[in-house]
Amino acid sequence: MVAVLPPALQEAVRRLPEAELLEVVMDLGRPPEARLVGGVARLSDVAVDADALQAVLSRVGEPGGDNRAGIERTLHRVSAIRNRQGRVVGLTLRVGRAIVGTIDMLRDLVDSGKNLLLLGRPGVGKTTKLREVARVLADALGKRVMVVDTSNEIGGDGDIPHPGIGGARRMQVSRPDRQHDVMIEAVENHMPEAIVVDEIGTSAEAAAARTIAERGVQLVATAHGNTLENLVLNPTLSDLVGGVHTVTLSDEEARRRRTQKTVTERKGTPTFDIVVEMVNREEVRVHRDTGAAVDRLLAGTEVGGERRRQQGDTVLVEATPEVVEATAPGGHVPPGTPALGAPRAGPLRIAVHAVSRELLERVLRDLPVEAVVVGRPENAELVLTARSRANSPRLRRAAERGGARVLIIKRNSATEMRRALRSELNLLEGVDPEEVRAAVADAQDAIRRVLAEGQPVALAPRPSRLRRVQHTLIIRNRLEAVSLGSEPKRHLVIYPAGTGVAETSEPEPVDEELPEDDAEAGTEAPHEEEDGSEP
Repeated sequence: MVAVLPPALQEAVRRLPEAELLEVVMDLGRPPEARLVGGVARLSDVAVDADALQAVLSRVGEPGGDNRAGIERTLHRVSAIRNRQGRVVGLTLRVGRAIVGTIDMLRDLVDSGKNLLLLGRPGVGKTTKLREVARVLADALGKRVMVVDTSNEIGGDGDIPHPGIGGARRMQVSRPDRQHDVMIEAVENHMPEAIVVDEIGTSAEAAAARTIAERGVQLVATAHGNTLENLVLNPTLSDLVGGVHTVTLSDEEARRRRTQKTVTERKGTPTFDIVVEMVNREEVRVHRDTGAAVDRLLAGTEVGGERRRQQGDTVLVEATPEVVEATAPGGHVPPGTPALGAPRAGPLRIAVHAVSRELLERVLRDLPVEAVVVGRPENAELVLTARSRANSPRLRRAAERGGARVLIIKRNSATEMRRALRSELNLLEGVDPEEVRAAVADAQDAIRRVLAEGQPVALAPRPSRLRRVQHTLIIRNRLEAVSLGSEPKRHLVIYPAGTGVAETSEPEPVDEELPEDDAEAGTEAPHEEEDGSEP
């Protein structure tokens, strides 16, 4: 980069500490300056003239529509300032460096396969980290990586990308306003497993990012903004973290929440699973669950996040205590509502496969459970799918990779989703959640004892509806159970698999439930016995 400067400035720049140099500034009629990490240094007392500016421009590439140019096979960037007639009256020459090891603080997040967004002010090192992310994804993890390089900052100027991006491929963008088109083109034409994008800044690019995330491609990108709050308050980019909208509550709901009737809530599922706030080059703050962090921010509580600092070769992680009271889009649920019988650290993450996501979000608004809908089965704890697609190889791989439970429904309707989720999450109307939690805990403890010791275990007496919940858990663990005694002392006894006692046991009475209107299917759904109900 020094070689493209006028000869009078080259010696002055070479006398500066190379590692401290950030950029050289040349403005018409002003003395040239060098900006360092710790301050500003004047390079000459002679003002810059038009010939000096043209001499620099003649030695670099042609500036594009964003007034940026580069030096071929390097990462340096030359940005031009123009007057109203289009003549160049100022230049900023930024030093570009490929620094190995800059993502040690974030390596576990990159390896997770989740969508990652880096936030930070200009000059904090976002692009340097992004370049290293591309190299690690391609070389260390062996993924097919495509870099969408609008200003040639990530891969350098020229047609041959800089070695700093490793084996990642690079797509250049002819005009800055076409970045969103190239992002979609990269997915449709080149079959990547990961896409790296610098500086998402328009609503079209935010929409393209959501499209990419919904297609199962890992997305790593940067955006300007110091904190997560800046992004939430930015109407252009707020969709990256789920978006926000204002809703009016009923009087009863406002009293229950103890809030005003008009509140701001998250609109939908965030595009990026993880947001990293770059405090400086050696410190970041990580929000591992973007949706939960945004919900806490909108509720006016502590946002939390992990504070990570780089000291030499050591990464220090300081976890900020987080109060997890995430609100599902469109609804509010009291903390501690039972899901699988116990309080959950954060909302339940549910994904869909071959069924309607909009229907699921509508159903979740009416259920007393903290849950959010995520875009990829790999990031979910529960995957909802149709019976006809339950054997999909992609679904099986995703469930095995993320450890998610697969919940099969018979048809794509709100009624069927509601029935299946109530059964799966042990949601009983008119029953104290503490009683459900205690019944499930009792059954889980007994199941562990039967599996470990191979001996029958009797449970405490429970009402019929709670015994059905317990029996569902027993069946899922491939054990057998019978009901003994008379009400109110009737209880379950759990036996090891293969005992055969369930075939001779007395039938357990089942509470019938009235069918619900199935508006989406256009017919009334007939009631069918839940799988795993007590004999």
